Amino acid sequence: MLLDVPFLPDSSYTCFLQEQKQSLFSVHFSLQQKTIPDGRHKTGIVDISTINRSLSQLTDIKKYALLNSRFHTPPIYLEPENVNRILRILEVLLENDNIDGVTVVDFYLIQALSDVSPEITGHLEAVPGINCQLDSFDRIQSILDNVERSSFKMPSKINLDRSLNRKMETLEEVAARCCETYPDIKLTLLANEGCLYQCPYKITHDSHIAYANIENCCNRTYEINTRLGCIRILSEHPEEILRSPFIRPEDQKYYTPFADVIKLCGRTLGPEFLRKTISAYIDEAYDGNLLALLDTQDWQVERVTIPNTEF
Repeated sequence: MLLDVPFLPDSSYTCFLQEQKQSLFSVHFSLQQKTIPDGRHKTGIVDISTINRSLSQLTDIKKYALLNSRFHTPPIYLEPENVNRILRILEVLLENDNIDGVTVVDFYLIQALSDVSPEITGHLEAVPGINCQLDSFDRIQSILDNVERSSFKMPSKINLDRSLNRKMETLEEVAARCCETYPDIKLTLLANEGCLYQCPYKITHDSHIAYANIENCCNRTYEINTRLGCIRILSEHPEEILRSPFIRPEDQKYYTPFADVIKLCGRTLGPEFLRKTISAYIDEAYDGNLLALLDTQDWQVERVTIPNTEF
């Protein structure tokens, strides 16, 4: 299967991605702007010209900007100057042929962007992100109906919910109905998140990140999860990680009848983590600690070892 992987404006990492382009369907990237939040905590601000130059080094790979924050403040939707600030960034990327679409979770934002500039959004796909939790055909159809009502293009791929990685019969059913109804849309599965199965903290965690990214509070999600949430559970019950809906590099072959693309995450862990992880999934093999490939398990790689080759 082809991969959807994070992009970072790092010259060495960008060269690596271009060298692996035959294995890549797409890249996804943060706009890294102070006033445009996405679904992860901010790791830095980067000038859009730098992002543009780096993206221009990638050819024959689809490129998706992340507008996947759980929510935004009402003025972002309702005040034209805020919507226009986002549209100007998207327009710059379009002018340089460095964007195919946006990954979204907040559909208020999609409608606001559509209303202000159908000229710009009409050139972009609206791809429902992994946190839209597309775990049934009904939910998929509802989300795609909303994309059709906007001025955005229909997506060329959708991200199915990570829970389907452990529900093969449901995955088969959902894939069959999608193939019949939306034959041009590729199905993507997230392989290496490494969180709790059906994580009860997920929506609240995403909301805390969104709240911090609009600078109403500092980001204390790691502290909260350590004291009260998933990190506490996995510290006390490390065996729970085996219920996590990861897909090992070696197990991609079992999903080829149902999906087209494997999505890898971990952009906040840096280019070395991404290079190692992408290489493992391209090779379909990894001889090491499975936790070293999982995005959310960096905190316990040194304390827990799960030999990947012993599964």
